[in-house]
Amino acid sequence: MVLTPDLSSRHAAMVPTPSASPRAIVTFLTPAERERVDAAGYGCYTTLHRENLDDLLVDLRTQPVSAVVVSVARYQQQHAPQMARLVREFPRVPAVALLAANETRTTHALLALGQHGIRSLVDVREPSGWRDLRQFVTREDENGIEPIAIQRIRQDLAAGSPDTHRFFEALFTAPRSLTTVRDLSRLLGVLPTTFMSRFFRAKLPAPKQYLAAARLVRAARLFENPGYSITHVAFLLEYSSPQSFSRHVHHVMRMGAADFRQQFTGHGMLDRMRHDLVLPYLEVWPSFEALTVTPQWIVRRVK
Repeated sequence: MVLTPDLSSRHAAMVPTPSASPRAIVTFLTPAERERVDAAGYGCYTTLHRENLDDLLVDLRTQPVSAVVVSVARYQQQHAPQMARLVREFPRVPAVALLAANETRTTHALLALGQHGIRSLVDVREPSGWRDLRQFVTREDENGIEPIAIQRIRQDLAAGSPDTHRFFEALFTAPRSLTTVRDLSRLLGVLPTTFMSRFFRAKLPAPKQYLAAARLVRAARLFENPGYSITHVAFLLEYSSPQSFSRHVHHVMRMGAADFRQQFTGHGMLDRMRHDLVLPYLEVWPSFEALTVTPQWIVRRVK
């Protein structure tokens, strides 16, 4: 059985997923296991099957990966250095051992994987194991910073308007390719000029400050994986270059990217965002209507 934290709330159904495409997982499996993992994940996840752990590490550095699945049957002692490196450098990427058959070396392989830091096991010798695998891939994402951020800000803004909650949810559920306020306003269904002017009228910071802070929350979370360099994080968050990312960090935080990495975790950057951009405006959020087609202040004026 796979145990994961329960971050659900009464608002969970209102939170869209970051992307409509299935999550991507990378695997180190036997040929027979690959076919069964592909079939079990149809519509739930996509698989990147690798012949060696070095290629798997490359995938982790160069593209978003939701989970790693390692075959107990395929693991050998010579894989120990790469497996230890995987767990050490990417602690925030969930990894699971897949047990598909009993062999004489199964117990030894399981113990070795556990010593390397693989804490989750999915036993697919029974049909229910494939359900457990799907749940592992989908639920482990709840350990990501995005659902945590949405939950904490909802708690901060319990009295916030529907527009307020929708705005903050969009900041943390939008795909990483969304990098401008113009794109964010289109996603929310409001004209960019209208969107920005409503923040100005409400005496709130500009929406670009919220978007910039949310992107840095995601960056700080990625930096919790020592295997990611500044270049890797810039690539994964779709900045035009590492230099562009560093300039962005300096502009927002008044520090270099290396210092930012040392000083902020995902939770720490989220707290900074809440302290600077959310909590000082608690009296504004209950009546905030940035996304309403016809705000109430216009309706009152017409009447």
